[in-house]
Amino acid sequence: MHKYILRRLLLLIPVMIGVTFIVFTMMYFTPGDPARIMLGESAPEHEVVKLREELGLSDPYIVQFGRYVFNAVRGDIGRSYATKRPVMNEILSRFPATLKLAAAGVLVAVVLGIPTGIISATKQYSLFDNVAMVLALIGVSMPNFWQGLMLVLLFSVQLKWFPSSGFSSFKHLVLPAVTLGTSSAAIITRMTRSSMLEVIRQDYIRTARAKGQVESVVINQHALKNALIPIITVIGLQFGYLLGGAVLTESIFSIPGVGRLMVDSIKSRDFPVVQGGVLFIAITFSFVNLFVDILYAFVDPRIKSQYK
Repeated sequence: MHKYILRRLLLLIPVMIGVTFIVFTMMYFTPGDPARIMLGESAPEHEVVKLREELGLSDPYIVQFGRYVFNAVRGDIGRSYATKRPVMNEILSRFPATLKLAAAGVLVAVVLGIPTGIISATKQYSLFDNVAMVLALIGVSMPNFWQGLMLVLLFSVQLKWFPSSGFSSFKHLVLPAVTLGTSSAAIITRMTRSSMLEVIRQDYIRTARAKGQVESVVINQHALKNALIPIITVIGLQFGYLLGGAVLTESIFSIPGVGRLMVDSIKSRDFPVVQGGVLFIAITFSFVNLFVDILYAFVDPRIKSQYK
């Protein structure tokens, strides 16, 4: 197990280098001069040139990229052009809000998705199954930003049940969590149904029923446990996706998270924050995948024996 974890951690190195290269290259060739934006359009040209030299923006691409990678290895991913604070401090101050939002979204998705998928599989082609699959298709297809706006109009503007912005109480968390969780719930529902249908047709399930096992025990103890591997995979991927994909949701509900920080930084051409944010999310996503792979061993003993 330890060798496997170490090997996966070493594989993060080329992933991080690739992500850094792609993001840095995109930001380098993005139109706009950060020095001019920081000083304003009316600033004298010599002041802009001086600031560009101080920030190292006049150096060739290779020099800038090499300097960024060298500093990143030491834990320094730059300073924000806007606030002058270290980028890591900016991200870490916003990350708890994003983590809380992603966890709430995944909780909503799991609570809605897994039971619905199990019932749909056990009652295949029934009215419940057909309605659930139609709703799942709508959930997958519905854009988060549109759903978020509709929820704000209904529950904040019309009914006044929940606040439309902020992140200081449980009520502030409900609408963003539902906005994020419903699309993930649709994916989890479809995967749970598919995995359960494959399992409940196996011989050992028929044997358990033939021995007189209660149906709830057959489904929960025998079928669901063996169908969990693909379900866990989807949940892990959705959690990683929500950590990096909550950009629009955070913007709609004015949540001070990493996604909103990156949107504001893109608008102001604050390149170090954008690069650092993408790199941080990529690392977090990779660790989520590693955690999911390790979790497999505790769900399926056959996988644990392979690690040994």
